Amino acid sequence: MSSKSGTPKKNLMLFAGRSHLELAEEVAKCLNVTITPQQARTFANGEIFVRFEESVRGVDAFVIQSHCPPINEWVMEQLIMVDALKRASAKRITVIMPYYPYSRQDKKHKGREPISARLIADMFKVAGADRIMTVDLHTAQIQGFFDGPVDHLFAQTVLCDYLQDHYGDQPITVVSPDSGRVRLAEKWAQTLGNRPIAFIHKTRDPDRPNEAMANRVVGDAKDRLCVIIDDMIDTGGTVAGAVQVLKESGASDVVVAATHGVLSDPATERLSSCGAREVIFTNTLPIPDEKRFPGMTVLSIAPLIARAIEQVFEDGSVTSLFDGNA
Repeated sequence: MSSKSGTPKKNLMLFAGRSHLELAEEVAKCLNVTITPQQARTFANGEIFVRFEESVRGVDAFVIQSHCPPINEWVMEQLIMVDALKRASAKRITVIMPYYPYSRQDKKHKGREPISARLIADMFKVAGADRIMTVDLHTAQIQGFFDGPVDHLFAQTVLCDYLQDHYGDQPITVVSPDSGRVRLAEKWAQTLGNRPIAFIHKTRDPDRPNEAMANRVVGDAKDRLCVIIDDMIDTGGTVAGAVQVLKESGASDVVVAATHGVLSDPATERLSSCGAREVIFTNTLPIPDEKRFPGMTVLSIAPLIARAIEQVFEDGSVTSLFDGNA
């Protein structure tokens, strides 16, 4: 029997959906690559078509798409991109979702409800995805919904570095918006120099989504700069209520830091008038000019995503990006 030997080689190619090209271009610049050219269009009846204009045979493909409104259209576009890559013989396909869609539907609260976060994972697996990369999942167990590797990136480093640079010399208390995120607040507090923590006691009616009542502060807020941390802000009602409760409890000032700026109406109005000194997001989701206001700061998540892509491509350690704590 005779055989033929070849020289193994690896090629990284970056593919971008149409939802947030600004972020994709930033990631490409950090990687020193160009986004692979493609044809992508939506037909009159709403169907989506994608065709890549270069060969993808044998490549390590990274497909980035941010899932902002219209969320279902962008999910479908990314699924179609993955299917096209699989049928064109890409060697490995990594789906990059800076914001994981349907992440709040991660369990059943009542009978006859879906677990849509699991459905998203199943659809991408069937489409041909080999692994998923995402930032700050709403709940960590979503990683187990996908039958394959999930690279869960944390924006905490990006946000904490900014907070340390701008507010590090002040008496900070890290505030969780509810009791469920106290452990996350503890991690933030440690990163910011072993600061004290507090949380907002609140109630929520499962029959009334996007509504919560902030009741009282558990912990020390008096005469301190309170930093409210969360994974996402949607309509802004919870955060606005938390700022008010903290101010009434004697906080000297309040800063809000969150990874994902979903910002459904009337979030911009609520956040701009809630009394917070600054509201900080990353650009995992596009935040258009009409949703911005003078007290808002948007930090780029692109360098972190680019470093994670490099680690995956080189078969390195994504965990090393977070000092082994990912």
